[in-house]
Parts: sequence; C-alpha cells; structure tokens
Amino acid sequence: MVEDFQVCSGDIPDALLSEYLQQSAVAVDTETMGLLPMRDRLCLVQLSYPGRVSVLRIVKGQTDAPNLKRLMEAVEVTKVFHFARFDVAMLRYHLGIQVQPIFCTKIASKLARTYTSRHGLKELVQELEQVELDKTAQSSDWGNAANLSDEQLRYAANDVRYLLSVQQKLIAMLDREDRWELAQQCFQCLPVLVSLDLLQYQSLFEH
Repeated sequence: MVEDFQVCSGDIPDALLSEYLQQSAVAVDTETMGLLPMRDRLCLVQLSYPGRVSVLRIVKGQTDAPNLKRLMEAVEVTKVFHFARFDVAMLRYHLGIQVQPIFCTKIASKLARTYTSRHGLKELVQELEQVELDKTAQSSDWGNAANLSDEQLRYAANDVRYLLSVQQKLIAMLDREDRWELAQQCFQCLPVLVSLDLLQYQSLFEH
C-alpha cells in the first residue's frame, strides 16, 4: 500500500500550494518518457519539504499548471533539484515555467565532493544520509500515470524525500572548502544553459 505521500493530478491543490509557499526551500524532481524535452513527455513532478511529499501527475497534452508555476517561480522559495538542468528544461518546455531560484545537488556535489567521481543521487544519499535508494523503477513507463504501481510511486517520492537534508550538508561542505559563493554563481547560470539546451546549441563555449 502506498503511504506517507500525496498523489494529485493536473496541478497541486490550493491548500498544498499554501503549504509549499511557506517553506524556504522545496525539493523537486520530474519523471519523463525520455531525455529529450522536445520529444519526450513530462509525466510526474515530485515535491517535498520535511514531513510532506507530493507526487503530481501531468496529464498527456497538458500545457500549464498555474499553482505549480506559482510555486516554481516564487523567488522566496529555493527549488532544490538533483541535476536541475534537465528538470528545469522539462518544466519550461512543457508547462511554460521559469524556475527560480535554483539549487542543484549534483553541481554542489561535484564542487564539494572532489574526492569521488560518483555524483549520482543514489551515491549521494547513501553517503550523506546513510540511506540506500531503490532504483529498480528508474527506467520504467511513466506515461501510464493513472495506473502507476506502488513501486513506481515510492521510487518517485524517494527521489525528493532526502534532497533538502542533502542540500544542507552540501552547503556546509561548500562553505568549509570556500566554494559556496562559486556554487551560487553556477546555480544562477542554469536558466541560461537551459535556454541554450532548448535551442539545441552544443559546445557553445568550446574553441
């Protein structure tokens, strides 16, 4: 039985929006039909703050989600992603959402954890939270959103459940190693990189 998270469809309810808008930071993730925004559908958006996890089903053909947009564009709430570049592109392309401000745990990990080359979410959560994420549902059919299995929903929920705790630990590491300011500058560049990705520019900064 699916427990400890809420599933909604189309958009987040007003009451839930109010809860999330009161937070200083919200963890965010997406599940899609593939890795190309112009080809592949956005299927789920997962949200979390301590004590609350929500899984939002995106209906096929859906082009907006006003409450989600309000939350994602609220400047007083930091949106925490793992590999933000992809999720932000999907949210912009499919729902017209300009996400801000952004924290990316993958970028933070690469800047702080220079003693390893393992920066995937599974490895990051295992080291910093001592929790082993079950990734068996990672490559599955997310397009059948109305009939997702309990295993798929739990997988989706767990992808955001630990992000805010991981964020705080990475900030401490970055601050300790004098790289926190550099990390913030990287996060501020992400909307520009997403614009370039959606215009299909490649290797723009190479010689």
